[in-house]
Amino acid sequence: MKITPVTPSFFTAIALCTQLLVPYANTATASDRDDPLVIAHRGASGYLPEHTLESKALAYGMRPDYIEQDLVLSRDGHLIVMHDIHLDQVTDVARVFPGRAREDGHFYTIDFTLPELKRLRVTETFEGDIEERKPKYPGRFPLWKSSFQLSTLEEEIELIQGLNKSLGYEVGIYPEIKQPWFHHREGRDIARRTLETLKQYGYTDKTSKIFLQSFDAEELQRIDGELMPAMDMDLPLVQLVAATSWGEKKVQQGGHWVNYSYDWMLTPKGLEKIAGYADGIGPWAMMLVTPAENAINDNGISRRAQALGLRVHPYTFRADSEEVPPVLGEFDRLLALFIEDIGIDGLFTDHPDQVRAFLDATGSPGGRAPAASEKAGLLKKTQQQ
Repeated sequence: MKITPVTPSFFTAIALCTQLLVPYANTATASDRDDPLVIAHRGASGYLPEHTLESKALAYGMRPDYIEQDLVLSRDGHLIVMHDIHLDQVTDVARVFPGRAREDGHFYTIDFTLPELKRLRVTETFEGDIEERKPKYPGRFPLWKSSFQLSTLEEEIELIQGLNKSLGYEVGIYPEIKQPWFHHREGRDIARRTLETLKQYGYTDKTSKIFLQSFDAEELQRIDGELMPAMDMDLPLVQLVAATSWGEKKVQQGGHWVNYSYDWMLTPKGLEKIAGYADGIGPWAMMLVTPAENAINDNGISRRAQALGLRVHPYTFRADSEEVPPVLGEFDRLLALFIEDIGIDGLFTDHPDQVRAFLDATGSPGGRAPAASEKAGLLKKTQQQ
């Protein structure tokens, strides 16, 4: 009988997962009270390379409500869990397949088969080319240490569902369909492929422990009005909101590909439109506030969205010192601002353990004393309804 070896790092993550869960076996989860949902952003990405199974197992042990999966397609039609349509900044693809970059210099996941992708080594996100690489977050897991690889959506769902069965918890999944416009241009329907896989694993309606997200408004409307009805599915959808300059979606204009404009989304009419096809919004956290001198002010967008029945799940809350606004200084004060003062419904975080610790220490928002940010005079709420 052939025995397939498992990398030591995966065993380590499973062991850590179990150790982290034990102290909380009899405590309430966010589903038992009014706390915002804790969404593990790309897993426990503040501690292990993002979107690896090890990072997801470690995240599971940190008691999130959901674990996120970004999805792109391989050449042979597999849903690969990774953040970008390019392989450049998280793998050694430039060394393993040096001649496979496109004319723009990028190595595209869709140009590689699953067996080829499994040959790649995954590391922490780095900047620069493979030789001049610098870690994007210097204080995180060191580059090229241990052994990590890419995984498929099926592998990750089976891990999470397996842990739910063996440990008795109910952690959900939060997949994102990455750049449908690009996949359509390549002749692929990633949205349909994603729904087929989700249905195969029992995620079919709003009672399922899932949110399905995308930055593509038109694709979400297609999913809501065409694909899901045809497949007898009704999943909760979340409209992610980007800055137009980020280029999350491209459209053709005058024979050229240009950035899709997101400027309409957070306007009153834009939110009303989103409420017609989605169940929530996922804006960049700073879109919900207005910076001022020595202050960060609630701009009222979260409350307007919630008044329309939309859940508000902003991204991304990172405890790295360089990621916390200087006016707040501490990660807990950032959490207090958004959870206690602005009243968000959930948050994406690279550090789910620290968010869970904050929630456990402070209790549910309804029973709180005045928020830390209020005490410090850092929040002046605008009453825009």
